[in-house]
Amino acid sequence: MSKLDEKISAYIAEAKKLKLSLEDSLIESVTKGLGPSIYKADAETIASSDPEEIKRLKNNFLIKKLGLTYDAKLDAAIEEVFTQIGKSNRNKYRALVYALLVKKFKKESLYK
Repeated sequence: MSKLDEKISAYIAEAKKLKLSLEDSLIESVTKGLGPSIYKADAETIASSDPEEIKRLKNNFLIKKLGLTYDAKLDAAIEEVFTQIGKSNRNKYRALVYALLVKKFKKESLYK
Protein backbone atom coordinates (compact mmCIF):
# COMPACT_ATOMS: atom_id res chain seq x y z
CA MET A 1 0.00 0.00 0.00
CA SER A 2 1.42 3.39 -0.98
CA LYS A 3 1.70 6.33 1.40
CA LEU A 4 -1.12 8.04 -0.49
CA ASP A 5 -3.37 5.00 -0.08
CA GLU A 6 -2.53 4.91 3.63
CA LYS A 7 -3.51 8.57 4.02
CA ILE A 8 -6.75 8.09 2.09
CA SER A 9 -7.64 5.05 4.21
CA ALA A 10 -6.88 6.99 7.40
CA TYR A 11 -9.07 9.92 6.32
CA ILE A 12 -11.93 7.62 5.33
CA ALA A 13 -11.68 5.86 8.71
CA GLU A 14 -11.65 9.23 10.52
CA ALA A 15 -14.71 10.41 8.55
CA LYS A 16 -16.58 7.24 9.53
CA LYS A 17 -15.50 7.58 13.17
CA LEU A 18 -16.79 11.18 13.22
CA LYS A 19 -19.96 10.12 11.35
CA LEU A 20 -19.36 12.63 8.58
CA SER A 21 -21.58 12.03 5.60
CA LEU A 22 -18.84 11.99 2.98
CA GLU A 23 -18.41 9.61 0.08
CA ASP A 24 -15.13 7.71 0.05
CA SER A 25 -14.55 8.76 -3.56
CA LEU A 26 -14.81 12.46 -2.65
CA ILE A 27 -12.30 12.06 0.18
CA GLU A 28 -9.98 10.23 -2.21
CA SER A 29 -10.25 12.90 -4.91
CA VAL A 30 -9.76 15.79 -2.50
CA THR A 31 -6.77 14.05 -0.90
CA LYS A 32 -5.15 13.50 -4.28
CA GLY A 33 -5.74 17.16 -5.11
CA LEU A 34 -3.85 18.27 -2.02
CA GLY A 35 -0.61 16.82 -3.29
CA PRO A 36 2.44 16.48 -1.08
CA SER A 37 1.08 18.71 1.69
CA ILE A 38 -0.68 15.71 3.24
CA TYR A 39 2.69 14.23 4.15
CA LYS A 40 3.73 17.20 6.29
CA ALA A 41 2.33 17.10 9.83
CA ASP A 42 1.93 20.88 10.07
CA ALA A 43 0.17 21.12 6.69
CA GLU A 44 -1.99 18.01 7.05
CA THR A 45 -4.24 19.63 9.65
CA ILE A 46 -5.92 23.00 9.91
CA ALA A 47 -5.60 25.16 13.01
CA SER A 48 -9.13 26.44 13.44
CA SER A 49 -7.99 29.06 15.97
CA ASP A 50 -5.41 30.64 13.64
CA PRO A 51 -6.92 33.61 11.76
CA GLU A 52 -4.17 33.47 9.11
CA GLU A 53 -4.95 29.79 8.44
CA ILE A 54 -8.66 30.60 8.03
CA LYS A 55 -7.79 33.46 5.68
CA ARG A 56 -5.65 31.12 3.54
CA LEU A 57 -8.46 28.55 3.56
CA LYS A 58 -10.90 31.13 2.23
CA ASN A 59 -8.57 32.72 -0.32
CA ASN A 60 -6.65 29.74 -1.64
CA PHE A 61 -9.33 27.06 -1.51
CA LEU A 62 -12.83 28.50 -1.42
CA ILE A 63 -12.23 31.49 -3.68
CA LYS A 64 -9.40 30.37 -6.00
CA LYS A 65 -10.04 26.62 -6.22
CA LEU A 66 -13.83 26.43 -5.86
CA GLY A 67 -14.51 29.76 -7.58
CA LEU A 68 -16.66 31.21 -4.82
CA THR A 69 -16.94 34.91 -4.07
CA TYR A 70 -16.19 36.35 -0.67
CA ASP A 71 -19.17 36.89 1.60
CA ALA A 72 -20.31 35.95 5.10
CA LYS A 73 -21.44 32.52 3.84
CA LEU A 74 -17.81 31.42 3.64
CA ASP A 75 -17.17 32.17 7.31
CA ALA A 76 -20.41 30.47 8.31
CA ALA A 77 -19.58 27.37 6.24
CA ILE A 78 -16.09 27.12 7.73
CA GLU A 79 -17.51 27.42 11.23
CA GLU A 80 -20.12 24.75 10.45
CA VAL A 81 -17.46 22.36 9.14
CA PHE A 82 -15.30 22.85 12.24
CA THR A 83 -18.36 22.13 14.38
CA GLN A 84 -19.07 18.94 12.41
CA ILE A 85 -15.51 17.71 12.90
CA GLY A 86 -15.54 18.84 16.52
CA LYS A 87 -14.13 22.13 17.71
CA SER A 88 -12.01 20.37 20.33
CA ASN A 89 -10.82 17.73 17.85
CA ARG A 90 -7.12 18.38 17.29
CA ASN A 91 -7.16 16.34 14.07
CA LYS A 92 -8.95 18.69 11.72
CA TYR A 93 -7.50 17.02 8.68
CA ARG A 94 -7.28 19.33 5.70
CA ALA A 95 -8.65 16.63 3.37
CA LEU A 96 -11.80 16.23 5.48
CA VAL A 97 -12.31 19.97 5.95
CA TYR A 98 -11.95 20.53 2.21
CA ALA A 99 -14.25 17.60 1.35
CA LEU A 100 -16.93 18.92 3.70
CA LEU A 101 -16.65 22.39 2.16
CA VAL A 102 -16.81 20.94 -1.36
CA LYS A 103 -20.00 19.12 -0.39
CA LYS A 104 -21.44 22.15 1.43
CA PHE A 105 -21.05 24.34 -1.64
CA LYS A 106 -22.09 21.55 -4.04
CA LYS A 107 -18.80 21.65 -5.98
CA GLU A 108 -18.30 17.87 -6.17
CA SER A 109 -18.13 18.09 -9.96
CA LEU A 110 -14.67 19.67 -9.62
CA TYR A 111 -13.47 16.41 -8.07
CA LYS A 112 -14.96 13.84 -10.45
